[in-house]
Amino acid sequence: MDFSRSSKFFAQVKKSPENFYIVHYSCQSLNDDNEGLSPRITSIGVTHFATEQTVSFSTHAIAEELGIQRENVQENFDEIELKLLRDFYSFVRDRRDKFWVHWNMRNLTYGFEHLEHRYRVLGGADAPVIPVERRINLNDMLSRKYGPGYAKHPKMTSLMELNGGIHRHFLSGAEELQAFQNNEFIRMHNSTLCKLGFFHQVIRKAASGKLKTASRGFGIFLDRVFESRTAKAVGLVASVVGIAVVLWTPVSFGWRTYQNSQSSPSVAAGASEGNEDTTEEPTSALEE
Repeated sequence: MDFSRSSKFFAQVKKSPENFYIVHYSCQSLNDDNEGLSPRITSIGVTHFATEQTVSFSTHAIAEELGIQRENVQENFDEIELKLLRDFYSFVRDRRDKFWVHWNMRNLTYGFEHLEHRYRVLGGADAPVIPVERRINLNDMLSRKYGPGYAKHPKMTSLMELNGGIHRHFLSGAEELQAFQNNEFIRMHNSTLCKLGFFHQVIRKAASGKLKTASRGFGIFLDRVFESRTAKAVGLVASVVGIAVVLWTPVSFGWRTYQNSQSSPSVAAGASEGNEDTTEEPTSALEE
């Protein structure tokens, strides 16, 4: 399905929400200050849009399953990360035909390719790749709908500020790196989850015309007006009135036809009586 126009994306989300998943993940620094060449994956979250159910793949949970203590996580990270990614791809395998909504997961630095790369580096094989045409960048959809200036940079936090404020579990990239170094993996995972929740909120609000952005313009105003409850109520009333008019027109026409048919004999009778009076008057005059 072609989502080159954002209106098609949001319309399809409203029509078939069960076909959409939201995905986000946290990792080490995206710069060159890691012990390896590519950042480790620390947590992945996936939310089903229709049900709002979230499936998590996190360092602290995997370590606990493997019986690894907090202080030993760093030295056993290869084993933990591999299982995390293996579990994630097991979940993905039967859902590759769905649409996967993300926030700028577009390349090897940060994106689906990064996840696949880490999986291969750790010895994983045959990752069930999500087709590129099934990946939908929410940031791009918002830019197409509201214009590239829909929020100031950094767009995610700016958009949060416009729509209720930054969540208490939100961590910036620098904060996530610090949490990783401190073995605060639950903090990192909670940050991932709060961002997933925010993306769900953004999609829902944008689809209903209620998302607050920094964009200005008559087109944006019309979008919000026609998606509002008032506009929908007016549309409903107009539809009801239209149906009533359609139903009443044949009834009204039939009633008028019936009335005309009932009045026709009287008119004929009156005409006949008039003719008789006209005929009798000359006769009466002669007789007089």
